[in-house]
Amino acid sequence: MLLIRPDNREAAQLRPISFQPGIAPNAAGSVLAAYGNTRVICAATLENKVPPWMKQQGIKGGWLTAEYSLLPYSTQDRKQRDIAKGKLDGRTVEIQRLIGRSLRAVLDLEKLDGYTLWVDCDVLQADGGTRTASISGAYVAAQIAVRKLLASGKIKESPFVDSVAAISAGIYQDSPVLDLNYLEDKDASVDANIVMTGSGKFVEVQSSGEEATFSAKELEEIIALARTGLATIFKLQQETLAQFP
Repeated sequence: MLLIRPDNREAAQLRPISFQPGIAPNAAGSVLAAYGNTRVICAATLENKVPPWMKQQGIKGGWLTAEYSLLPYSTQDRKQRDIAKGKLDGRTVEIQRLIGRSLRAVLDLEKLDGYTLWVDCDVLQADGGTRTASISGAYVAAQIAVRKLLASGKIKESPFVDSVAAISAGIYQDSPVLDLNYLEDKDASVDANIVMTGSGKFVEVQSSGEEATFSAKELEEIIALARTGLATIFKLQQETLAQFP
């Protein structure tokens, strides 16, 4: 069967990806992360205190936490704000925990001594891959914030020990494809989100069949596609951060 993607991309082709810094001037670091038509504002804010549980348990260092939200107008049908419902929906909780885990995986929190780094990811437009765009953009925003903290002399060393980025891949029309947009994600038989470090280690692999199964070979093909796409994303992250020595 001939693969025809909705936007006519090749199977291993990423959507146009970019990280535009300075989108939120009041944040210590911010970018507008774009994966095709998916656009997420990622902003990092430093707070000169740590969560109470760290003090209670005698844990040294600092902390990083993330929040994620789909803005009401980010989807075709208006999405009600979580605050209007009085609680976070399960998807929101899952994604913001994933963002936090992904960034903490490449941080030495002891070097962030006494500080909490808040990362807020607000989706302006959702067209598939909002969690992957959030992770990749959040890393850039957090790096910018940390570099400002270093420049001010408030910390002595960067807490980052590696970079981190994420991309989706899956099985669409019986073919492995990279970076699914909404139409592909909706109809994919297998959907995966892969989070990796710049040094090539996995942080998380979320992979599931949508009323379907997949073989070990298909999983290997999905991961191979993700590795290829992530190499490009790491380069784009580095190019953006080169503006903030």
